Amino acid sequence: MSTPSTYRILVADTLAQSGLDLLAQAGFQVDVKTGLKSGELTDIIPTYDALIVRSATQATAGVIAAAERLKVIARAGVGIDNVDVPAATQRGILVVNAPTGNVVAAAEHAVALIMSLARHIPAAHLSMMRGEWNRKDFMGVELRDKALGLLGLGRVAGNVAQRALGLGMTVLAYDPYVSTDIAANLGVTLVNLDHLLAESDFISVHLPLTDQTRGLLDADRLARCKRGVRLVNTARGGIIDEAALLASLDSGQVAGAALDVFSSEPPPADSPLRTHPGIIATPHIGGSTSEAQDQVAIDAVTQVIDILHGRPARYAVNAPLIPPSQVEFLTPFVELVETMGRFLAQFDPVPVQRVELTVHGPIAEYDTSILQAAALRGLLANVVVERVNIVNAGLIAQRRGIIIAEIKQRHHYERYENMVTLKVSAGSQETSVRGSVLGGEPFIVAIRDLWVDFLARGHFLLSWHHDQPGIIGAIGTLLGQNDINIAFMHVGRRSPRGEAIMVLNTDEPVPDHLIPAIDAIVVTHHARSISL
Repeated sequence: MSTPSTYRILVADTLAQSGLDLLAQAGFQVDVKTGLKSGELTDIIPTYDALIVRSATQATAGVIAAAERLKVIARAGVGIDNVDVPAATQRGILVVNAPTGNVVAAAEHAVALIMSLARHIPAAHLSMMRGEWNRKDFMGVELRDKALGLLGLGRVAGNVAQRALGLGMTVLAYDPYVSTDIAANLGVTLVNLDHLLAESDFISVHLPLTDQTRGLLDADRLARCKRGVRLVNTARGGIIDEAALLASLDSGQVAGAALDVFSSEPPPADSPLRTHPGIIATPHIGGSTSEAQDQVAIDAVTQVIDILHGRPARYAVNAPLIPPSQVEFLTPFVELVETMGRFLAQFDPVPVQRVELTVHGPIAEYDTSILQAAALRGLLANVVVERVNIVNAGLIAQRRGIIIAEIKQRHHYERYENMVTLKVSAGSQETSVRGSVLGGEPFIVAIRDLWVDFLARGHFLLSWHHDQPGIIGAIGTLLGQNDINIAFMHVGRRSPRGEAIMVLNTDEPVPDHLIPAIDAIVVTHHARSISL
């Protein structure tokens, strides 16, 4: 078992001191090495357990392939364009980001650019610096009663909407993945893209850069905009076709544009994007406030600490996501289900063809996809050659042809308000285990539908037998003769003198060479030594 002092963390981009302090407090070995070229990063990455980047360092497929120990790549910011997420997923490396830390900063910058466009503030300032006083050259427009169109309605756009409404603007949004209820709660009207382009006086971009959004605002769509529209992009370069934008500015179709991001960063020194009189340009500073940099560093580092301590990440990019409001409730069940998987892999190691996860009780109201991943990790971790975790467990199961089923039963079962049943089958063979979280701890409460109740941590001896006098004493004597101490015992049975199971918690593992002797005592079924 690794300890914090054995984990090595590479901080490859400048990180706020608040984040570095958290890493130091956690006891990790931390190396800050910024400005690494791709080859240099590839050479040193094999010795690190975590990589923390911002936007400069490129975590390419080549870097990831060389990472022998890497468990997590953390991006101290929102975008993950500089991380090859599919390559990380294939290697079972968790990718996390910090999507909320700079939300306010980015939103405020977008609003500042909207106001700068409306009132020609940068140009007026430069004119004053030249000693001029040309009031008539800087006639602006008011924001009140103007329509702001938001391309995307995520966290940043929602904050922009809130501020724009406070300025008396009408806010429209185009986002196919947001419900009308969410938009209505923000005071925003959802519309299709053509409607937004035709009706907006200002358009602010808040989309990720994907194959679908690249060049979204091209010459054709810019021509469909209201004449004299003003554009703001604080999201990602490449969403606006820059050549088409310059042409639209020259024609007057677009009255002005404010860009914080560019398709190539930095843009060439002679780029017209830097010098065009209709463009306000800033050097990707949307999230550059001291408060935001502190928060994204803290968010990224906190997740690294959680992951290396075996806890789920709050903002996982390539693994099932636990909403922040559900973390406290679901986290103990993640541990429980993984433990149940490890239990079944040792108790009845059959070839896995189908995995069925059933959740009973109020937990059924939650998104339990992370529990499926945890169950697969527990079942497969010591079976397959690949490193298995919640990131790649589904991929590995798919490659092995394992069928995964989930059942939700919203009524509680027997005496447990929330319970999970994990069933594994192969052909006619089937076995199952049930568990619950009691007092924040993982308990196994039934094995093959025989009720037991024990904390699922430590070393155990299980015997499956017909209930009859003398078995407990005989097994206890055998363990005592071999200096194995019993901590506690649980017995479950279907009926007196019927099928039964005995669970002994021992202070040390029961060695494999004793199992045949225990089987001989029990005379029916089998015994298993299990460590959880």
